[in-house]
Amino acid sequence: MSGLVIRATTLADAPAILALHIAAASRGGGLAREPDEMDLAGIEGSLARPFLNGVALSAWIDGAIAGEIHASRLGPRQFAHNLTDLTVAVHPDVQGRGVGAALFEALFAAAAELTPTIERVELLCREGNVGALRLYERLGFVVEGRFPRRVRLQDGTVEDDLAMGKVLNSSPPRSERER
Repeated sequence: MSGLVIRATTLADAPAILALHIAAASRGGGLAREPDEMDLAGIEGSLARPFLNGVALSAWIDGAIAGEIHASRLGPRQFAHNLTDLTVAVHPDVQGRGVGAALFEALFAAAAELTPTIERVELLCREGNVGALRLYERLGFVVEGRFPRRVRLQDGTVEDDLAMGKVLNSSPPRSERER
């Protein structure tokens, strides 16, 4: 996409990210919060872990925020090779133009630079968010589990939440290497 710049997110970007999340949620985006549940402190809090132990990136077009993605490590060392608690949002005005895919590719590249190396990226997606599911599957994510009736939408509809993962490292798990 012409004019797209992806860079590390800073705390100064939090107000723009709040506006982005409100815009995405207002148009039925896949975010887990409704616009009235969002505030600046919540955005700053959601960025704290990725700033310390993960990846936080934002996409900009002509100086305006177009999207953001962040994910963090779980914490215990045995899970240090995973990025999880992933959030991605793309402004409704630029959805379908490659911003989401570009953010994920930048996330994968940034994850490759972390120590210890990131081997997996995990996310949750509600089953009715068909556009996001298509993107995630195209990027190599697979459904690994299902949380039945986990998400209640504003209109009362209840949907399953899908646990998805993508393996970044092609080396086989230890149990397979030892056979």
